[in-house]
Amino acid sequence: MSQPDAAALVGPSHRSQPELTSRYGQVMMNTFGAPKRVFVRGEGVHVWDADQNRYLDLLSGLAVNGLGHAHPAVLSAITSQLSTLGHVSNFFATPAQIALAERLVDLTGRGRTDHAKVFFTNSGTEANEAALKATRLTGRSRVIAMEGSFHGRTMGALSLTHNPAYRTPFEPLPGGVTFVPYGDADALADVLDDTVAAVVVEPIQGENGVVSPPQGYLQRVRELTREHGALLWFDEVQTGMGRTGRWLASEGVEADLVTLAKGLGNGFPIGACLAFGAAGQLLKPGHHGTTFGGNPVAAIAGLAVIGVIERDGLLANATAVGEHLANSVESLRHPLVTTVRGEGLLRGIVLAVDIAPKVSDLLLDAGFITNAPRPNVLRIAPPLLITREQIDAFVAALPQALGAARD
Repeated sequence: MSQPDAAALVGPSHRSQPELTSRYGQVMMNTFGAPKRVFVRGEGVHVWDADQNRYLDLLSGLAVNGLGHAHPAVLSAITSQLSTLGHVSNFFATPAQIALAERLVDLTGRGRTDHAKVFFTNSGTEANEAALKATRLTGRSRVIAMEGSFHGRTMGALSLTHNPAYRTPFEPLPGGVTFVPYGDADALADVLDDTVAAVVVEPIQGENGVVSPPQGYLQRVRELTREHGALLWFDEVQTGMGRTGRWLASEGVEADLVTLAKGLGNGFPIGACLAFGAAGQLLKPGHHGTTFGGNPVAAIAGLAVIGVIERDGLLANATAVGEHLANSVESLRHPLVTTVRGEGLLRGIVLAVDIAPKVSDLLLDAGFITNAPRPNVLRIAPPLLITREQIDAFVAALPQALGAARD
């Protein structure tokens, strides 16, 4: 019996962008608007659209593809695992699942001595849902989150997300959430008391325009939560897995809960909720579940990602190339560039006027993928293996895009 040809169902590879965009609009829910491009292939730090135009990917699928596209180590691991065992549900365990949990615990530098536990999910918002449910088992129900925060789109994660445009259409959301200014430890101290289950913080707020807190803020939050017996929860969905040049952007501050996703699977859907100490004992059998979370294919992808980052020194590369990016952009001394924020390869180019979406579109036309999380901020989050020379090509193209957007 012949095997079904999945590629034939996709259709001929020579389909044009207008045709594919039209088909998209006919069958896809209008949750994202019309796609800016239809991509058909990726390799390393580049992708190609349906008209065979090449782009330098400076967004990594929103900080997901830390190893770029079609990385041979990830492809080999996934293919090998699929040919052996693809899925078994969480009634059972697999060696890949166990090994990935062990590696994540070890990467924190705390786990084995702090009784760390891992719950695998399919995404960042699901990792945050797991963490939120764990906080409810403390016997307290209040959570403090930050102004400017983004934690996901499911109802629980959305209740912790500050942006009214995301929240308002779906209210009433789960309650008991208090928002305080990000980076203001005194404001946190004013509302933190013994009724608070947890404080949730992004070490860098990516969706708010790549905003970092003041020096010492995360440690002060740790001290305040300990004073009141509240859990400290770091959302490292965007900042984790080497994005800032460290495995965790919160490195050096001991959280009770840490959530990961995005860069963990290099495009294969996987997330994780890590819990330390007593927090690791909160979720019991029957409290939570997931059909696909931590299946062996997702887990082997995560193991491959960690292995390549370690083997190829990509933490150091993220630090060095990220500094090169920031210095090069600021060295342009362009009147429309105010500063460059962030760490490693999570950077926000802050503009003097609200033209970032237009600049991003012009850069796309020139062959560079970026995005504008805020009207005056361009976000740059390329693969961790990007080179200085590739960054230089982007920096050289930036002034023309800025000038054209202002005209």
